Amino acid sequence: MAEVPEHLLKRSAERRKALGLPGGEGADDASAEAAAEAPTPAAEEAAPIAASVSDEGAITEDKGGVPAHLLERARKRKAVLAGEDPGATAGGGGVATATKVAPIAAPVGTGPGGHTQRLLTVVKSGSIQQTRAEAQDKVHTWPHLLVVEFAAALAMTATLLIFSAIVRAPLLGLADVNQTPNPSKAPWYFLGLQELLTMFHPMVAGVTIPGMGLFILMMAPYVDSNPSNKPNDRKFAISLFTLFLMFWSVLVIIGSFFRGAGFNFVFPWNDGIFFEL
Repeated sequence: MAEVPEHLLKRSAERRKALGLPGGEGADDASAEAAAEAPTPAAEEAAPIAASVSDEGAITEDKGGVPAHLLERARKRKAVLAGEDPGATAGGGGVATATKVAPIAAPVGTGPGGHTQRLLTVVKSGSIQQTRAEAQDKVHTWPHLLVVEFAAALAMTATLLIFSAIVRAPLLGLADVNQTPNPSKAPWYFLGLQELLTMFHPMVAGVTIPGMGLFILMMAPYVDSNPSNKPNDRKFAISLFTLFLMFWSVLVIIGSFFRGAGFNFVFPWNDGIFFEL
């Protein structure tokens, strides 16, 4: 239990002494003041007596802006609670016609074990009320995202397994150093670069154009930093990637199906397809 400050104990003792109550260090001044202000049966019985007392010495003038009737009522009440004649004047004048009222026992606000009850600290309502998080257009990585990705990986693995078991895709024969294939084509994912070599200088086709494309793709997230995943809000990013994908796809298709012997441009429906997986 917290220690009661010395000045509060002193004030409590003075108050209890003024009310004629037994003093004590464990008494709380708040209890004494509450007892002084709370109406009690004894005070109610003393009210008729106070009404019959002579009105000599009654307060009839306002003081400090306080109405006279309020000052008079406060004087009579203090006199009744102190067991004195409420009709007496402030200087001791007046005729005492009422018997002395017995001192009123002030109730002591104690709890179990005699512990004095005190007021709790006022707590802000925001700290005890339940807060509700605002709805956000986000989901947790686990399990929402990883479960979908794991299911997609399993589906792709099963598809490749079934495809490799059904479709027969044998390897080509051993390379012959005395016979170079005509045309000699790179794998399909490099045919775009090989197609560029037929149009530009090797430095431009092999370094400058691919480097610029990769640089633009790396800068795209910083140019378009919109966090929305809706196509209507990401027109720049979607347009840039679509342009890149179409450009590279056209080069791969031309190199695969429209290049024949000597890597010359041919029509596949006339000269056949010079491409093998």
